[in-house]
Amino acid sequence: MVLASPGVRAPRRVLALADDLSGAAETAAALRLPGRIVLGPAAVPPPADGEALVLDLDTRQRAADDAARLVRDAVRDVAAPTVLIKKTDSLLRGNLASEAAAYARGARGVVIAPALPAAGRTVRDGVVHLRGTPLHATDAWRAESAPAPRSVRAALGDLPTRIVPLAAVRGSRPELAGLLHDLVAAGVCPVCDAETDADLDAVIAATLHLGPGVRLMGTGGLATALGRILGPAAGTADAPTPTAARTVDRPLLVVVGTAEPSAAAQIAQLTAAGAQHTALSADLLARPGPPLPFRVDPHGVTVVSVDNSRGIRPGSARQVVAGLARAVAAVDRPADLVLTGGETARRVLDALGIGQLRLVGQIHHGAVHGHTPDGRSVVTRPGSYGDSGSLLRIARALRPGRLRTSPARPAALPSATDPSAPGVAFVAPDSPPPEASVPQGEVQ
Repeated sequence: MVLASPGVRAPRRVLALADDLSGAAETAAALRLPGRIVLGPAAVPPPADGEALVLDLDTRQRAADDAARLVRDAVRDVAAPTVLIKKTDSLLRGNLASEAAAYARGARGVVIAPALPAAGRTVRDGVVHLRGTPLHATDAWRAESAPAPRSVRAALGDLPTRIVPLAAVRGSRPELAGLLHDLVAAGVCPVCDAETDADLDAVIAATLHLGPGVRLMGTGGLATALGRILGPAAGTADAPTPTAARTVDRPLLVVVGTAEPSAAAQIAQLTAAGAQHTALSADLLARPGPPLPFRVDPHGVTVVSVDNSRGIRPGSARQVVAGLARAVAAVDRPADLVLTGGETARRVLDALGIGQLRLVGQIHHGAVHGHTPDGRSVVTRPGSYGDSGSLLRIARALRPGRLRTSPARPAALPSATDPSAPGVAFVAPDSPPPEASVPQGEVQ
């Protein structure tokens, strides 16, 4: 076997690929290196030594062939010392088979580990489990047009794979590295079982031991394990409270574009603490025409979401998200942004012409803070992340002292209509919000 020499410092130059923006941001934070998030596809300089470059290819909703082409182009000329990792959805959604095949082309091998223990998503015998239940026996794919795959192998299509069982992952590191080497040499992609962070640490250590040319593919959990090896010494904390926004007087605009049930409760906590909330009609957002107007508190916190209480026309999901992005881009003053849902985040930044973010830190797990080239703050967060206080915690980190410490009263869910903006449901600062959601197609 040709393995990397023990004791040699692991390379600290990383190129990561993601299929949506919230996943890209999650990966950048997980790697614990100075990082850039680039909204691709775009030709960008390679990562420097000690840097993580995370490229959002925006392929989650693309056709499979188009997604594969973008992945091939992204990895075609990557220098050998660079560690390559492809971030995948922990529920195996997206163009996984076509992108994995494209990612494997030209590599010595690809080691796959799709567990995300922090979210209760584990892999045993090559099957993803959600808190102990096989993925295909849950309703996690309720918004998809096909049933959930019964195994990781099934999700990867024709890619040749072999399960690396939990016993092998938890064996000695030299034996695991040897097994991975033999599988890669045989042209097979190892699919590693994992139930804990320690299991993923073992996979990363064994893979790096194989030397250049072997690529990694997995969730944010695998990226976090890579960060524990490549990043600062253990115990170095993420930046929990970004400070750059404290000296500015821009509006803070929270854009909620997710169908997760928790979104309504998160908005309720914000409005009870003094934020203004507007819910824009899904039907009007989906129509062509000028952007829908909404009120923005010039010195405070404004939440804008989608009111789909009258239902969503079939096939209009992406138009709704695009309409929401146009409405945000039409705001007449620069604002700091909190963007929930990967599709919403990407469409908003595209509409604003923002193509790159410089990583600042995390406010909580998955709520990643970055700076635009002109110095504005942008926090992205997957729609399914965070408890009912998530958005309030993010807003307080960006605007200390601007919101009440204790809610004025418990939040319920009725809404009031602002007659000055037809089709726009307006909720006053102390009023509770309506359900905030977007239709199937938004990234959870």
